Amino acid sequence: METDAPEIAFEDGNGLVPVVAQDAESGDVLMLAYASREALARTRETGLAHYYSRSREELWQKGETSGHVQHVAEVRVDCDGDALLYRVEQEGGACHTGFRSCFYRSADGEVVGERVFDPDDVYA
Repeated sequence: METDAPEIAFEDGNGLVPVVAQDAESGDVLMLAYASREALARTRETGLAHYYSRSREELWQKGETSGHVQHVAEVRVDCDGDALLYRVEQEGGACHTGFRSCFYRSADGEVVGERVFDPDDVYA
């Protein structure tokens, strides 16, 4: 089995790579975010998911405010080295709107996910 660490192609313009967060047990896709080199390094050092906020232009730890942290069981790199997969154990909801997953709506607008917390209570 190959054991060479893959190169990760952080985008030249902003130095970010997309990250899909997936529930390690169920396989459910929880969210999509971006990571910088620093975010990936902090994730690997701490075992907690770190991302880079493009809107706030800063590093952030998932759940730092809400307590809904992601314990990272494994980090995978796609075949081209331009996307990451965090396989996580999610505490609480992954979505800031209160749903377990950010993918809680169908393309037709039907709510198909489960709301697990009230964001007004968490982010007040």
